[in-house]
Amino acid sequence: MTYPLSSEEFQTIQSQDAEQRYHHFLQQAVTNGEIWILKDNEGCVSLATEDEDCIPVWPHPDYAKAWAGNELAECEPYAVPLKEWLDRWVKGMTDDGVAVAIFPLADADGVVEDPETVADDLLRKQAKQSRRK
Repeated sequence: MTYPLSSEEFQTIQSQDAEQRYHHFLQQAVTNGEIWILKDNEGCVSLATEDEDCIPVWPHPDYAKAWAGNELAECEPYAVPLKEWLDRWVKGMTDDGVAVAIFPLADADGVVEDPETVADDLLRKQAKQSRRK
């Protein structure tokens, strides 16, 4: 379920560097049980770096919308349940040789990782949160 996001929090998180945004992404994905992508009529939006094709992901739909801007205005944020991401998306992306671009901004790249690394980090974060409860 999408959490409320104030404009102050939006600005604060957007001003963080890529590594800080990566950790924020992990925390929010585990806490809220969802990962946000962008979709259009043809499916999931992807982007290409110098080295690989990536699927960009965010912890909240507002960040995805901000990244899309006017250029991808026809795209809509779409929530992927964390369990589905871990159970299906990671294997599919790995099989297809697609990386994950975590929390890119309109004017800054995000951390680019292979799907298994992101899954491992998410599972570690989940285990850590479970121990705290």
